[in-house]
Amino acid sequence: MAGNALVRSYNDNIRPLLDAVDRLRHLKVTDEGIQIPTIVVVGDQSSGKSSVLESLAGISLPRGQGICTRVPLVMRLQGDPDATEPLLHLEYRSKTVETTEAGITEAINEATDEIAGAGKGISDAPITLVVKKKGVPDLTLVDLPGITRVPVHGQPEDIYEQISHTIMGYIAPKESIILNVLSATVDFPTCESIRMSQKVDPLGERTLAVVTKSDKAPEGLLEKVTVDDIRIGLGYVCVRNRVGDETYEQARDEEKQLFNLHPLLSQIDKSMTGIPVLAHRLTQIQASIIAKCLPDIVKKIDEKLHRSMSDLNGMPQKLSNSADALKAILHIFKVLSESLEMSLIKGEYGEFPDEQSLHGAARIYEMLSTYSSELPSNCPTTDDPFLMEEVRVLEEAKGIWLPNFLPRSAFCVLLKRKVGTISQKPHEVINAVWAYVENLTIQIMLRLLQNYPQIQSLSQRVVHNLITKLSAKSCEFVKNMIEMELCSDYTSNPDYMKRWTEFMEKQGHFREAIEDHSKPTKVTLEPFGEVEVGHLRAHADVAEQAFDIRMRLTAYWKSIVLRLVDGVALHILHSIKNMVESQLEVELINELVGPEMAGVDRMLEESPATATKRDRLKKSVELLRQSKGIVANVMDRIVVEGGK
Repeated sequence: MAGNALVRSYNDNIRPLLDAVDRLRHLKVTDEGIQIPTIVVVGDQSSGKSSVLESLAGISLPRGQGICTRVPLVMRLQGDPDATEPLLHLEYRSKTVETTEAGITEAINEATDEIAGAGKGISDAPITLVVKKKGVPDLTLVDLPGITRVPVHGQPEDIYEQISHTIMGYIAPKESIILNVLSATVDFPTCESIRMSQKVDPLGERTLAVVTKSDKAPEGLLEKVTVDDIRIGLGYVCVRNRVGDETYEQARDEEKQLFNLHPLLSQIDKSMTGIPVLAHRLTQIQASIIAKCLPDIVKKIDEKLHRSMSDLNGMPQKLSNSADALKAILHIFKVLSESLEMSLIKGEYGEFPDEQSLHGAARIYEMLSTYSSELPSNCPTTDDPFLMEEVRVLEEAKGIWLPNFLPRSAFCVLLKRKVGTISQKPHEVINAVWAYVENLTIQIMLRLLQNYPQIQSLSQRVVHNLITKLSAKSCEFVKNMIEMELCSDYTSNPDYMKRWTEFMEKQGHFREAIEDHSKPTKVTLEPFGEVEVGHLRAHADVAEQAFDIRMRLTAYWKSIVLRLVDGVALHILHSIKNMVESQLEVELINELVGPEMAGVDRMLEESPATATKRDRLKKSVELLRQSKGIVANVMDRIVVEGGK
């Protein structure tokens, strides 16, 4: 046949391209997100898809009621002019099954049942059918399940959704050529396969239509394929498939006579009729799309290979002995200490910034500043009238001593009350700071240990236990500070005497308002502003003592607040410094590298997730390297042949 001779001649030139793409498909390069040129055969159920493929391959495929193709069937046709008999085999699930023309139906059915089950369900896992035969075109096509909306007995209720998902996955990539099989007996725009292909190829730029059953509905077919209401950019080919017991050669002869002699079908241009024309068009389209896509495939393979190698090289070295594990642990501890020193002590931004507002030392400074501002700058007072709290305490402390003698016990009672009102504030800031330090330390440590999940939990526990001990020591320190303030009143701060002297300068005005009833009962006193003192005339015997105590407490309060702020701040900073510079590393080493070497042993046990990732990346690199070699060879051949 002239058509087949033309096809064979064309195949001699494109065979390297087809072989390269088929080898890429066999390597499953699509699993790496790299799409390869594919001719995808779609059609509504009973549209004649299988008959078209049978005509192209010259072999019989499974037939029956309902869905015959339940898994993607990759048909790789290889023309061999010297073949004396066809050679067929199936490839699926890493198996190769030899078969014959007579046994192909049974072999495909068995493979389908193994993949998709013995019922009528479908699967995305493909079967590859390799056909080496004289007179077939060099083509690779993917036959997909026929589209059906209504499930028949034994089919899943969501059969349409399953089929749609499978089809859309194959036809969506821009590298796919859609071979849409349409029956001449139906209205093309109503075909579900057309609706699907239009979703991914609205202009029809990569869609070729095959019209089957032309002899069943010849009326109006010429208009259908020439007006093109459904936008088929690659055109139409009308065919007549084998009928009954016809041989494939007889079917081709009948097809030729039909389109030559039929009064209506003979009007269709001969470039649009017959299986040989379809084979030639497909080989042309296939070669064109492969040549067009190869440079992009090369680029994507290179990019993906670079990423995979970078990820693989970025993974931690697989530890093979205790010495390597110990070295890795000590290095992580060193980096952890350096990062914590930079963040918590030096206050510098580093590799591990705190993403929650402020960073490290600045965050601690903020908490200490808030603590300082929350401590009352003036001595706390009650809601009682001015000096009445002092008056009551003085009356309780009356004794037999010289007039105007200030009882120290009264001062101490009041001092304890005032300190007691703020005694929880230092504990609150201590707890907040250590909670933050623990959170930041664990954040940084987990990032350093992201490739060693087997010791993450143990390391977290070490940090938590250490911070718990340090926090307890800080709480004990604060408790002692408060107890010292409650124990006695003392300061060498000269500001105390200066402030008390300034406050007492107003004592004369206060005394006059108390003793001279003709004077106003309101007096302006620093730092209290204008106060009402009329109620103190009934307590004139202790009013001046009450005034003196209030002024002493007010002046002394500044020293108390300063000690509580500075003492807590210095203690925290000193404790954090010791933790970062020595304590944390010692605790981690004792637990992970101690006599039992628990951490070292765990480091040698690579986590399943890490091992799986490493294995996946190794396989990816190997696959991509093989793919790169395959494509490079065919690209070199194209360049060489193009230069001849």
